[in-house]
Amino acid sequence: MHNTPHLVVSISGHGFGHVSQTAPVLNALHQRMPQLRFTVRSAVPVGHLRSRIHAPFTHLSGDDDFGLMMSSAMDVRVDESRAAYRALHSDWDARVAGEARLLRELGADMALSNVAYLPLAGAQRANIPDAAMCSINWADIYRHYCGNDDIAGQMQDCYANANAFLRVTPGMPMTDLPNLIPVAPIAAVGTNRRTEIISRLKLSPDVKLALVSMGGIASRSLVEQWPRLDGVRWLVQQGWQSRHPDAIAHDALQMSFNDLLASSDALICKPGYGSFVEAACSGVPVLYVNRPDWPESPALIAWLNRHGVCRAVSRDALERGDIADELEELWNATRPEPVIPEGIEQAADWLERRIGL
Repeated sequence: MHNTPHLVVSISGHGFGHVSQTAPVLNALHQRMPQLRFTVRSAVPVGHLRSRIHAPFTHLSGDDDFGLMMSSAMDVRVDESRAAYRALHSDWDARVAGEARLLRELGADMALSNVAYLPLAGAQRANIPDAAMCSINWADIYRHYCGNDDIAGQMQDCYANANAFLRVTPGMPMTDLPNLIPVAPIAAVGTNRRTEIISRLKLSPDVKLALVSMGGIASRSLVEQWPRLDGVRWLVQQGWQSRHPDAIAHDALQMSFNDLLASSDALICKPGYGSFVEAACSGVPVLYVNRPDWPESPALIAWLNRHGVCRAVSRDALERGDIADELEELWNATRPEPVIPEGIEQAADWLERRIGL
């Protein structure tokens, strides 16, 4: 170990939840170990990475972690996913050797993955310390959709042979991993700037702000079809170019997503780690469209029911905008104290000790 240790971090591009789990831990590590160098490998747009990761880092675009092939943020293309994994594993040993070579060339002192398994296999081949950190792993997801075959076994071995799997709460059980280390929730918590938003947009102080963050299933047509709800404004992305009279493009506010969320009266989303946990840590109620086929959903929903305020709505009802009753229930419910994201320091503690060896 030299004076400027180098952590190579792989972050899945399959949804921004992987970034929302990883970025706060990297930020904490940077505060503790300013000499620590980061290389971030990810297919996530670098602008989004830099909006979340405040530590300096070198960016390598892309990796082999496609997660699942999707036709939208809600719909898995199972046959295409299975074929993609067969192609990835058809020359598995060469893939692992190439990954080990890359990590050596980068001068990695440790590999952290959320939650690609090939970087873990490469680190293990190169005898470099490694850890996974996530609320899911692709072995469990693959088995759910594609069955328990040799590919699932190779995935499982990568995770099980890592120095640790930091299982973030809420998460899938993963009871078959011998190296599992549970950590508390991880989230970046924004600042409530509601008063500023109301003033800048010249809105009534009594208005309700509902932040709509639906990923790939959302489109301009989704909000366009919604009826008007008295006293409610929808905060949506500029890219939707919504003509709904009550839709407000939040990009013009030039606020971080976390500040927008902390300033909102409700979050409308699909089940996802970042959305659910950041909302609970900001004390914001959640209206979510259920995603019954996604195996992580039960753990996320059960946790949010215990620690936040949430209601489910069907996909058809959301597309119609038939959500007034559910929103009213959310706004009349008693809110618990916001969750404290203690997992940031727990994960940073473990990683700092390991990197410092």
